[in-house]
Amino acid sequence: MRFDLMQAIQAVIEAIYHFLWGDLVRIPLPGGSTLGLSLLVLILVPAGVYFTVRTRFLPFRLFPEMMRVTLENNKQSDSEGHISGVQALIVSTACRVGMGNLVGVVAAISAGGAGAVFWMWIMALLGSATAFIEATLAQIYKEKDPLYGGYRGGPAYYLHHLFVKEGSGRRRSVIASLFALSGLVCWCGISQVTANSISSSFENAFHIPPLWSTVALVALAAVIVLRKHATVKVLDRMVPVMAACYFFITLFIIVRNAGQLPGVFGRIFAEAFGLRQAVAGGIGAVIMNGAKRGLFSNEAGSGSAPCAAAAADIDHPAKEGLLQALGVFIDTLVICSCSAMIMLLTPESLTAGLEGMDLLQAAMRYHLGEFGVVFIAVILWLFSFSTFLGILFYARPNVAYLFGDNWLSQTLYKVLALVMLFVGGLAAYQFVWDLGDVGVGLMTVFNMVALFPLAPKALAALRDYEENHLKR
Repeated sequence: MRFDLMQAIQAVIEAIYHFLWGDLVRIPLPGGSTLGLSLLVLILVPAGVYFTVRTRFLPFRLFPEMMRVTLENNKQSDSEGHISGVQALIVSTACRVGMGNLVGVVAAISAGGAGAVFWMWIMALLGSATAFIEATLAQIYKEKDPLYGGYRGGPAYYLHHLFVKEGSGRRRSVIASLFALSGLVCWCGISQVTANSISSSFENAFHIPPLWSTVALVALAAVIVLRKHATVKVLDRMVPVMAACYFFITLFIIVRNAGQLPGVFGRIFAEAFGLRQAVAGGIGAVIMNGAKRGLFSNEAGSGSAPCAAAAADIDHPAKEGLLQALGVFIDTLVICSCSAMIMLLTPESLTAGLEGMDLLQAAMRYHLGEFGVVFIAVILWLFSFSTFLGILFYARPNVAYLFGDNWLSQTLYKVLALVMLFVGGLAAYQFVWDLGDVGVGLMTVFNMVALFPLAPKALAALRDYEENHLKR
């Protein structure tokens, strides 16, 4: 009976997974082939185009303002529990910059060729406008956090305002609760995947048994996440260092291979607009492989980053929107592009037949010898560990929305995530991975329900900022 129940649950999860990520629409192509588009592709791409137009091409117009706001808000907040706009950006960057920036990019290029990189850049430009809208709404509808201090919010909170009339006395909205629950399910799944990627890379690079690396990982994570305000402080120091290290190592590799760059960029653009590459490396490989395994790791539209954006103590909602829009650029145009360059500057003969982390480690061995293998294992540990810390920060407002303001529910969810971290370090379970994908897919669907009707408020905030606060 128990076995039958588990089979039924798995069947339901697989059905939802295929509904969200499977080919919902097939477009006929020359030669008899077809291009499959999933539900999430059909939601996120038009949304990105729509919000880019409605914000009057914000990613292009206001990029200098994004940089200025980042420099302006780079100080830590003095109040206990309050975080600055840039600290909120660092938390969301910790979650965006994860395994997908490494293995996800490798998978996309393997499936779609070098042209996948171009379409990855295009998706980042479109996604940044969506990130602006959802982060600005998170700021508009944020509220005081009685447990941790400072502020909290996110899609569950602006969904609540959309569906629950003020003064009605209702404490929860069904769709807001579904978003919060989907998020908690997704982040538990990510915990398992995170630990597995760390233990596997350390076993390959240092021959450390998974049990040892996993115990150390869980112990370190517990020390941080079970303390009240340690998560943001640790990420504040870790994320800039790990991102800078990865960027400068990649820059070193690029400079050493500068003579190959014209050929690499020529290949990217040629394959992006070729018929075969448009099919394999455009929508099919970049969006599908990216959204499912991290190439679409900028999270724009999923509703994750607004959970951090709402916590920022900042003087105008649009400022946090601009910061989160910049986060998409950091994730895709910088970090993901670094992984792409490492791959494309490696002779194809050395990586033939390899995939995933093995392929990336082979590329790093070619460029930097055994140091490259060790470096990529350490950087994956940092990327994955920071992701785990970030998702537990995301979980705070959603746990509070579902279960109220109490330390018991907050602590129990952290313990559950730590258990998933331990289990994932010892073995990979495809069911849990699918569960994470289902969670993020449902989050995206529920979040989009709010973004379109509430977008005018975010656009009004943008107009107000440009008219009264923008420094020209």
